[in-house]
Amino acid sequence: MSIITSTAPHAADPKSAHARGFALYVGIDEAKAAAAGVPLPELVERLRRLVGELVPDAQTHATVAIAPAAAGGRDIDVVRAALHEPGLARLRAEAEPAPRRRTGVVVDISRKRVVLDGDAAPLTFTEFELLQFLVLREGRAVDRQEIIDGVWRDAPAEEVPNARTIDVHVRRLRAKLGDYEDIVRTVRGTGYRFDRHADVSIRLAATPSPDLF
Repeated sequence: MSIITSTAPHAADPKSAHARGFALYVGIDEAKAAAAGVPLPELVERLRRLVGELVPDAQTHATVAIAPAAAGGRDIDVVRAALHEPGLARLRAEAEPAPRRRTGVVVDISRKRVVLDGDAAPLTFTEFELLQFLVLREGRAVDRQEIIDGVWRDAPAEEVPNARTIDVHVRRLRAKLGDYEDIVRTVRGTGYRFDRHADVSIRLAATPSPDLF
């Protein structure tokens, strides 16, 4: 429900503008009003009379907000939206985050990190080593055993994964790559391959990686 009081249109000169009235939004449906012992039409009329008693010269206009019964959110927010409150759309726009700007992927070998659309991806050391291993063999299918021999070559025997575990590591890596997960391709019957897209850049170290052959 909205109770609006006013006396005349806004002044044409914005420099001389001043308050000319106010809008009161009341979030309450017919069932809640009835449960409180005051039918909604009576509540509207009593509020109108109260304004008239306090300020006899005030002009009033009452509007009941109609919205679907299934409309979600707080009653007051449903009322504001149903009555198209000025400024409500602006407030919503300010509350909504700006669309994420896509700037692509940077695989920074020199700094051991991956940047996705400007933000560093939370890769573990092993996940980065796995991605780097594929990046340095760009465009070539690498089988699982070669990945194991390369990425885990210095790991204790009990920490060396098997071929099936490699698939788990790749799934976790892809999950952290988000929208760019397809830079790591599955090569059926072989293993995996790094595919560079137009929005992917590689920054190599100043000295060649010992993994680069």
